[in-house]
Amino acid sequence: MKYVLSLDQGTTSSRAIIFDKGGNIISSAQREFKQLYPAAGWVEHSPADIYGTVVSVAAEALARASVSAEDICALGITNQRETTLVWDKRTGEPVCNAIVWQCRRTAEYCEKLKAEGLSELIYEKTGLIPDAYFSATKLKWILDNIPSARIRAERGELLFGTVDTFLMWKLSKGGIFATDYTNAARTMLFNIHTLEWDDELLKLFTVPRQMLPEVKPSGSDFGCTDKSVFGFGIPVCSAVGDQQAALFGQLCLNEGDVKNTYGTGCFLLMNTGGRAVKSNSGLITTLGATISAHENAKPPYVLEGSVFAGGAAVQWLRDGLKIISSADESQTLAAQVKDNGGVYFVPAFTGLGAPYWNSEARGTVTGLTRGTTRAHIVRAVLEGIAYQVYDVVEAMQKDAQVKICRLAVDGGASRNDFLLQFQADILNCPTERPKVFETTALGAAYLAGLYSGFWKSVDELKNNLSANAVFSPAMSEDKRKQNLEGWRKAVNRTLL
Repeated sequence: MKYVLSLDQGTTSSRAIIFDKGGNIISSAQREFKQLYPAAGWVEHSPADIYGTVVSVAAEALARASVSAEDICALGITNQRETTLVWDKRTGEPVCNAIVWQCRRTAEYCEKLKAEGLSELIYEKTGLIPDAYFSATKLKWILDNIPSARIRAERGELLFGTVDTFLMWKLSKGGIFATDYTNAARTMLFNIHTLEWDDELLKLFTVPRQMLPEVKPSGSDFGCTDKSVFGFGIPVCSAVGDQQAALFGQLCLNEGDVKNTYGTGCFLLMNTGGRAVKSNSGLITTLGATISAHENAKPPYVLEGSVFAGGAAVQWLRDGLKIISSADESQTLAAQVKDNGGVYFVPAFTGLGAPYWNSEARGTVTGLTRGTTRAHIVRAVLEGIAYQVYDVVEAMQKDAQVKICRLAVDGGASRNDFLLQFQADILNCPTERPKVFETTALGAAYLAGLYSGFWKSVDELKNNLSANAVFSPAMSEDKRKQNLEGWRKAVNRTLL
């Protein structure tokens, strides 16, 4: 029997999952690795840890399933986006640690770009705003600050890649130097309209073109792993950024389809098809995953919005306030009161994202009375997550002029039934939780399996797709409007 292997390289851990033809998980393995904080606001990963954990979890998953590498017909890779690596083309030795997407060391330079009026140029080409989040300024920092890096790069001795590129290069012993559209689109160097590395941006960020990988559709023939890695050369048939992988794993393939990943924060993506929607709400325009039998398949465009504090707000209840002992307890407590008792919580621990974009805002609790209990506060925190998601969805619908008909959800906090029911109520549309929670890894597997022929069509995948639960709206329109009015008042107080 044949299988698809998915490698999910995340910010805090690496996972390997083996899927069968029914989209079922046969085995999995996961390993955390060290987070490095060399200075205030700086975040790094050891490239050796990234690669080492990926290889070890892949071997562990194969062993657990009693499957050999020869039984894997296709390998898919999904990864933390924007994290930046530079390594020696000949030896494979990184010139420094990976600079993680969370790292803020280039924030001051990004403010300089904005002050020079370059935001519009960057947005028009890339769909992104100048921010330390994206790869270009991290790469520039490496070239400017690591001894001899710029000279070596200009001589063609160094290579740049996001995590997918680095992993493919290492797994193939230098045989693959490529990335996909979804990862390239997060570098702030790639033109999402021409689908090419942009010369004007390369000049702006002083990046030598010879450092850059070839860019392909997410489902493609990338090459094979070297047989020394797993004992057999496995075809690498997909590479895709984690959020776009989740969008594909949820089969949000039509214009207007939206998925939300409830993690530490929340990541919402809307498929806008062939339209690169220009946002008036501070949303990002980027590229989605595509599969192709040829190299010129045009990927769909995607609107993306982020909620800074999702599951982090529940962690705060547990670790900061210590009013719950586990995340699961939040659901039980929230259900103990009939409503929020007039209490609203705006979880602006590090500011508010779209559509407010106020970095100075801080968390606020409003409506406290002597009758307020910890159950009211817990309920307000869960509702606060759902309200933020509502705000981003509303911004997407407004920008794209599309009304969504369902919200596909995944991520750890999506296990909370109270949260998902309230989400359905406040959005006034069904919220669907899938049977397979690992939609990021599943998306990478679907892309690899479709390209390799393991699955014949998207229709075959739809037969695999089944919901673990569907939460339908049950709140009256009057109550919904009343709740949203209370939320807007709370946000306004937060923004004062």
